Amino acid sequence: MPLLIQNREVGRIRSTAELYDRNPHLQDNARTFRSKPLVDVDPKCLLYVQQREFAATTPADNSVSVIGSDDATTCHLVVLRHTGSGAACIAHCDGSSTSSEIPLLVKAVTSLSDGYNEGRLELHLFGGFNDESKTSHTLSLNILTAFQNLEEDIHLETCCITEMNDVVVNGTHRPIIYGIGVNVRTGDVFPASFTHKGPAEELRSARTFTGGEMVEIYDSRQGLVKIGPCTWSSNLDIAFWLLQSDATILKYLSTSPAAEPPHFVQHMKSTIHFLLDHPNPDSLFPGGQPQLYRRTEGGDWERAAPS
Repeated sequence: MPLLIQNREVGRIRSTAELYDRNPHLQDNARTFRSKPLVDVDPKCLLYVQQREFAATTPADNSVSVIGSDDATTCHLVVLRHTGSGAACIAHCDGSSTSSEIPLLVKAVTSLSDGYNEGRLELHLFGGFNDESKTSHTLSLNILTAFQNLEEDIHLETCCITEMNDVVVNGTHRPIIYGIGVNVRTGDVFPASFTHKGPAEELRSARTFTGGEMVEIYDSRQGLVKIGPCTWSSNLDIAFWLLQSDATILKYLSTSPAAEPPHFVQHMKSTIHFLLDHPNPDSLFPGGQPQLYRRTEGGDWERAAPS
């Protein structure tokens, strides 16, 4: 079935502007969302999702009550939720392989919703802005098209993307919403920021930096974050980046240099340092097993032994 808005088939989407013109309530919903206060999420209840990752869980999860992601400029944050089971998924999409990534999100939510005859799949989209290269516009359309091509009915509820997520600050276009959280127990979606982005933040960033594909990082039935195994070349020619100015790193390693959050350059440097310190990724995954992390009673993530 094509994408549905207010229980009506959307039809072909040629542009986000046309989508908003035909559905003015989506603009109203986006404005309402943008006006919500920014929530600084407690890391002790959080599962953070990095770029090119997704995670799904249910209200029965005793380890995670909020899933979230931020630092999205041209990237989009995709939330899919089943209203019957309460199962929810968040993904941080950068356009690397949108058509193959979106079905993974649907499968993750529907597999956690087996046995629920009531309820529907609801979609909430955030991210992008009016960037000069139109990268955001392209990704917005690709995500909408990917959902339209699914067999499942998908109900678009929130669409705060590209032009509806754009603000001009000192003559420069920037996103309004950089991050969102989802309260899995209530279904509430809200603007969010995150002080903690683990576990294994640098390892996960290194995986994406070296071209890793979209991956599911969480097993909600076991309460385990699973990372890797990952692969990258031991001959990566990246040390020269550490000799460059911050402005050069920003210019060449970002899709939207003028819109990045302040910590972007430091994040890139720490990721490069991690790769240089670990030229052989096999050493990070003894026996070819993933790194596993489980939540402690105190709310931190700790390394767990493979079963």
